[in-house]
Amino acid sequence: MAKNAAEPRAGARKALLQLTGVSRSYGEREVLHPVSLALAAGECVALLGHNGSGKSTLLRVAAGRDAPTRGTVRFDGIPMDENDPRIRARVAVVGDTVACYPDLTVREHLLLVAVAHGVADSYEWVQQVLADRMLAERADALPSALSSGQMQALLLACALVRPRDLLLLDEPEQRLDPDARRHLADLLKAELADGVAVLLVTHHTDLALDVADRVVVLEDGRVLAQGAPRKVLAAEFAARAAAAGSAGAR
Repeated sequence: MAKNAAEPRAGARKALLQLTGVSRSYGEREVLHPVSLALAAGECVALLGHNGSGKSTLLRVAAGRDAPTRGTVRFDGIPMDENDPRIRARVAVVGDTVACYPDLTVREHLLLVAVAHGVADSYEWVQQVLADRMLAERADALPSALSSGQMQALLLACALVRPRDLLLLDEPEQRLDPDARRHLADLLKAELADGVAVLLVTHHTDLALDVADRVVVLEDGRVLAQGAPRKVLAAEFAARAAAAGSAGAR
């Protein structure tokens, strides 16, 4: 499906998504310390870190699903709010929760999303997405009959069947087998080539190395490191090896 064309993935470009000094607190506990992040069309930033590091909180704030305690989030110059029709028309999110209609088949889910977003030739486009996400043989199945990997594929398909300029993904590789993860990497690279901006939470460094232009490593709600994936991850591995060696020498 045609998406808005973008410039090549190189050089400084106008930010499509801009987070400025965002933080998030629950009561007196600050789970996300101030973070600033810019993401341009056709660019991918991967958020890395252990469970509880603040990755998913940052993604929810970026998606407008969770309001920052401090700071601002803007999408193409307007405040990010998932209930704003201008945002909903251009931003697709795959979160960390499963939300499906129990009585709709896989195909019916995708048709519902496509028609709601005014996709032309919805049926033909849904058929293509079913094939791309390796769901064609399960098109008439209900969600309750899907494996965990097939359910994850359905959630991804719901994001890909609609128009989008920004794709926000919370661990899209979870529950996928190695072949499906490789297919996911190819799919994300195609999205980027089409000019879609991608903000990705992942535990898989191989996926980040394959698709991301930059990585941001979080720990205890703070940015620990950020920059080019190979440089940042090489430094992380070296630091862990040094810490392990020091511990073993005691």
